[in-house]
Amino acid sequence: MKYTTLPNTDIKVSKICLGTMTWGEQNTEAEGHEQIEFALDKGVNFLDTAEMYAVPGRAETQGKTEEIIGTWFKKSGKREDVVLASKVVGPGEAMKHIRENLGFSKEAVTEALHKSLKRLQTDYIDLYQLHWPERNTNFFGKRGYERDEEEAWEENFQEVLETLSGFVKEGKIRQVGLSNETPYGVMRFLEESRKHNLPKMITVQNPYNLLNRKDEIGLTEVLHRENLGLFPYSPLGMGTLSGKHLDGIAKNSRLDLFPQYKRYSGEQAVKATRAYKEIAEKFNLNFAQMSLAFVNTRPFVSSNIIGATSIKQLEENIGSIDLELSEEVLEEINKVHETYPNPAP
Repeated sequence: MKYTTLPNTDIKVSKICLGTMTWGEQNTEAEGHEQIEFALDKGVNFLDTAEMYAVPGRAETQGKTEEIIGTWFKKSGKREDVVLASKVVGPGEAMKHIRENLGFSKEAVTEALHKSLKRLQTDYIDLYQLHWPERNTNFFGKRGYERDEEEAWEENFQEVLETLSGFVKEGKIRQVGLSNETPYGVMRFLEESRKHNLPKMITVQNPYNLLNRKDEIGLTEVLHRENLGLFPYSPLGMGTLSGKHLDGIAKNSRLDLFPQYKRYSGEQAVKATRAYKEIAEKFNLNFAQMSLAFVNTRPFVSSNIIGATSIKQLEENIGSIDLELSEEVLEEINKVHETYPNPAP
């Protein structure tokens, strides 16, 4: 395994992060525990979860993923062996089953954090992330920003940081980060943290993969110059970049079970996927591992969030850390990207 240090901290994390959102929906508690043990044995020390998980978010499974991690902590006694990240949801009608007071008000974050700590059976979370912005912006499958004249959001970056600062001082949170965020949001949080001596957001968790490199357009310069790290999620485009859906959606896969997540299945995305798969075949590479290795080696990536529903998948995905892509492979990948730039939002 390879490791890095989270920006502006002394927290050492594996370059592969174990994503957990299927636990409690597609995976049982026993399978979740098995995945943690397997990943730890391979050198992974970083888990990412969220209060809304399992995915897709619904009342029957909300919080189940954190509960599964919590029972593993209790059973194993290995809380100190793991760097733990979780998230608090932003507003959204589909999330009303979680709490009435959604968003990042002091009351909402207080309730969310304490419920997460209870489910996780821990006294602290190493990295607490805002799952998506309160304001209207281009997240969850939207390529571009669309102006909303009816938007009710009022700027509250300072207030949010002050709330999080209180929990950092109490020791319930070590560091804070963002998710599904844009360059504007990142810079505003950084501005307020500097101006008022408040905790600095150290990471951004966004979708990033061969079919979605849009953050390279503006966000990665912010990450570089402000010393933040990126946590890519969906690095395989929900399995698309393993090639398993090229001849139709694979049976019992996430895209088969939950067709609302077919953002990587459009015509241009399929054409790009075929072209990337041809590169893997040309150089005798495992396609899924090539796709993950590309993400692993980007200089702005702190840790790549992988997920799997089976140990076989997990082993293959973790194994991508040992794959070094040649300059020739990278050149071919960039040629495809020039032909099909960001075909999936």
